[in-house]
Amino acid sequence: MSIENSIPRVRFAPSPTGSLHIGGARTALYNWLAARHAGGELVLRIEDTDLERSTPENVAQILDALRWLELDWDEGPVSQVGRAEAHAAALEKLLESGAAYRDSATADDVKEWKAEHGADRGYRGTPSDDGTGAVRLRVPDDGDTVVNDLIRGEVRFPNRSYDDFVIARGDGSVLYNFAVAVDDADMGITDVIRGDDHLSNTPKQLLVFKGLGIEPPRYAHVPLLHGPDGKKLSKRHGAASVQELRDAGYLPEAIRNYVALLGWGPGDDETLLSTEELVKRFRPEDVGTSSAVFDEKKLRWMNGRYMRELPIEEYQTAVRAFVEAETGGRSLNEDRFAFGCEIVQEKAQTLQEVWPLIRFLFESPVKDEKAWRKVMKGDADRVLTEVEAALIEVPDESGGPNGDGFTVVAIQAALEPLPEMLGLGAGKVFQPIRVAITGTTISPGIFESVAALGRDETLARIENARAKLSQA
Repeated sequence: MSIENSIPRVRFAPSPTGSLHIGGARTALYNWLAARHAGGELVLRIEDTDLERSTPENVAQILDALRWLELDWDEGPVSQVGRAEAHAAALEKLLESGAAYRDSATADDVKEWKAEHGADRGYRGTPSDDGTGAVRLRVPDDGDTVVNDLIRGEVRFPNRSYDDFVIARGDGSVLYNFAVAVDDADMGITDVIRGDDHLSNTPKQLLVFKGLGIEPPRYAHVPLLHGPDGKKLSKRHGAASVQELRDAGYLPEAIRNYVALLGWGPGDDETLLSTEELVKRFRPEDVGTSSAVFDEKKLRWMNGRYMRELPIEEYQTAVRAFVEAETGGRSLNEDRFAFGCEIVQEKAQTLQEVWPLIRFLFESPVKDEKAWRKVMKGDADRVLTEVEAALIEVPDESGGPNGDGFTVVAIQAALEPLPEMLGLGAGKVFQPIRVAITGTTISPGIFESVAALGRDETLARIENARAKLSQA
């Protein structure tokens, strides 16, 4: 049955043991898209039963990442730990009905039982005489527990191979598969969309639902993400968390677009999809069964496309916020900053790449020894002498980003003839200019860079570079 044929109530239920992994972000996104597509609801539940690792700081990281990705929720965050009374009530119901029992068997007792009955046979216990011990759920001896998965189809699990599994310890604290099923039931979850590493847990959760006499939700298990080398995605593949991608200068809308396509597609060759289009077209049953590959190079390409298509005002706002964070909130000349953004918008693929490209507009260039050894040799001094002379001849009129007549058109007219005049290749002429005014061999277009820097500062930097050459 398709989710879109009903109004779904889904949940994202992370364990707050650290920053939000890209795989977790995809799970959150798929649940969010499913809810928004069909006019349903998304519940945020924090599965914080690991008290040592589930710290308030880790919970805050999860919430911060979701908000930055602009994935809102309709209910929550609900703490699993805070639902102890509901878990205790469900446990008592199972004990009273006989669907569960207390068993005082030790690990050695279970091992001995299996040695007698066969290692492939699930353990079947005996209720303790004194009503103490861990609580086990009774598992049928015959038949299969069937998961009708929206993505994987019918998956069967033989009951015989499952132990009467523990759902609560002797002290009353409940275990994961029991708590998750009770929470999903109490919260009215209709559809569970999660990673396929949870598929093996699903039969136990279905058996808990059966014991409680409650209709279970539908399940959709999404294949895990791998790196380009085919191995499970981890830090060795680069950024593996939402926070790392944010700090590297990616845009949330680009991440949403790229992550949505990791295992799912709209059925055509489109790759750039707005969030509105993703909501309109996403269906979890269309997710593939093969593991998807997270490739940060492809994400960088997509992010670059998004950055180039931003309106210039939005681009400047995004860059300014990132640069202020990178530089400790330093104040930048607004006109020069605005023009700097214009000339790098087609070049930078992440926000992190912008500041190194425009830094020369706000700081004197630091001599890059590698760049100097590569470029500032041979005809470099002769080139810079002619460049200086050519730029001095640019008319001192109004116009240009600094209002000094240094327009891109005027600078291009002055410098473009130099390679032919000097009998040199374009690189032999323009790279020395670039190193002289920026300190590096990588910058925006040379004509635009000179215009952005302005007449006086450009000529001063060229003169300074010539002085350094004469001292070499």
